[in-house]
Amino acid sequence: MCFLNSSISAPACCCSRSRILAAADRALQAPCLSITQQRAPLSEGGPHDFYSNGDYWWPNPDTPDGLPYIQRDGETNPENFTAHRLLLRRMRTHVSALAAAFRLTGERAYAEKACRLLRVFFVDEATRMNPNLLYAQAIPGVCAGRGIGIIDTLHLIDIPFAVKALEEAQAIDAGLCQSLRSWFNSYLDWILTHPQGQEEQNAKNNHSVACFVQLAAFSLFAGRKEVTALCRQRYREIFLPGQMAADGSFPQELRRTKPYSYSIFVLDNMVTLCQLLSTPEENLWAYTTPDGKNISLGLDYLLPFLQDKTRWPYPPDVMHFEAWPARASFMVFAGAALRREDYLQLYAALPDKPEDEEVLRNLAVRQPMLYFGDISA
Repeated sequence: MCFLNSSISAPACCCSRSRILAAADRALQAPCLSITQQRAPLSEGGPHDFYSNGDYWWPNPDTPDGLPYIQRDGETNPENFTAHRLLLRRMRTHVSALAAAFRLTGERAYAEKACRLLRVFFVDEATRMNPNLLYAQAIPGVCAGRGIGIIDTLHLIDIPFAVKALEEAQAIDAGLCQSLRSWFNSYLDWILTHPQGQEEQNAKNNHSVACFVQLAAFSLFAGRKEVTALCRQRYREIFLPGQMAADGSFPQELRRTKPYSYSIFVLDNMVTLCQLLSTPEENLWAYTTPDGKNISLGLDYLLPFLQDKTRWPYPPDVMHFEAWPARASFMVFAGAALRREDYLQLYAALPDKPEDEEVLRNLAVRQPMLYFGDISA
């Protein structure tokens, strides 16, 4: 199967040699990371089980022990357990930077360090993460984990592309590749069959879109063509007609207490689905619903507010509004596929590396250049 992204060149704005090599050189000095390095005191799982807390849940002021937690939408509790999220993200950041640097230079040291990081996080029995998210976004006093916690592994979508870059150059052991594909295949099965995964797939807002971005990336890597086909179907039949309004906005995100960042987040993931799934035969970039909705409509809606945030017609986000907009991969993907110079210019004009924690948590792709190729097994 020929994917559109395999025939489109990566824009120069996402291939900065100095930026990529600086990140990769930092990764060379970084220790290998695993979630087993940080035990979550409130987790009902074991040391190999990923754990996080629901972001907007706080101790109950009306009970002596603070349980059950209560919700304050849009307001992140700074006391939540986030160590596993940070470990996962840092591992992803290091691996993707190393793979991108290897693609640019061919230096084997970059590939060798990436392989060590991957083996420790996903494969070695003493340190591997279990391929499920049973205990993600738990709410103390309410539940041990929730389906919406699956969004916490959105950052793993970089990994298949990093592995493919190494694999194409025969810079990764075949056994390690097989073990990684097995891990992602197991995680796919868990998302597809477990009630928490099914709940997330059927969410009515950005959560389902982010879930299917993961299903798309992981199914391409694992060779699960039936899952890849399901992702295309969900984009065409559910996400565009059901979540996008006639003007290109996403009403489910606009009604939140952080409408600006949620609008960026869902568009970022819709565009990523187009990047991952488009083929000459099924070009999601060009697909339009019978009532006129397509990805270009969503891009055209948001672009003026990214270029000039003062034009945003809705209330400002309750937190982190000043940190947006930020450089995001959807600007590169859309700019290249749709020949939208305005999006490439926006990407180039924004700061090279976001510093705000909320921004870093919401933008999944760290090395867009890795996505210009075909990773299907």
